Amino acid sequence: MASTQFSTKDRILGAAEELFAQYGFGGTSLRQVTSRADVNIAAVNYHFGSKENLINEVFRRRMDEMSSQRLAMLEQARSAHPGELRPVLAAFIEPALALARDRQGGVAFIRVIARAYAEKNDGLRKFLSDQYGHVLREFARAIADCVPHLDKEQLYWRLDFLAGALTYAMPDFGLIKRPPGTTEVAHRKRAAEELIRFAAAGIQS
Repeated sequence: MASTQFSTKDRILGAAEELFAQYGFGGTSLRQVTSRADVNIAAVNYHFGSKENLINEVFRRRMDEMSSQRLAMLEQARSAHPGELRPVLAAFIEPALALARDRQGGVAFIRVIARAYAEKNDGLRKFLSDQYGHVLREFARAIADCVPHLDKEQLYWRLDFLAGALTYAMPDFGLIKRPPGTTEVAHRKRAAEELIRFAAAGIQS
């Protein structure tokens, strides 16, 4: 029974993720989600209670793991390379770019993140701030330790620019496309290296 419940919940989350990526949060109805997941509306109400909770859980499913990876890498960076900026930036950037290699919905979730930036959804923004704000604050402290000459306002401007650049790099729709003969893993590794180099230069200046 537990296995069936998990399967149903997972199907709903997967269907919602795909539809939110395609149509946005406002443009997706629960009826569309139930049709895509092949469940009835009672299943959505049972597992999530509301569309807002469903949206939040779509983010939680990906963000919990990514946040754990970021914090683990950050702890390692601070221990092995105290005061060095690039390892801290790698801990922030690499887990996010790794989502693009996740063929089990990772690409769709990247588009969902873009929707979160584009659409005004105060409930979602509060949820993300409440659940994951501590991750950003931890990185802000780590970066501040590496660039003590920056005041708090300068630091947060540059962190905003870093988040924007990372969001742009994640879907890989920039000018640089994967060259023929280059694997996806190698291409993403190069993207991470270049973004880390770019961010370090901008933050340290």
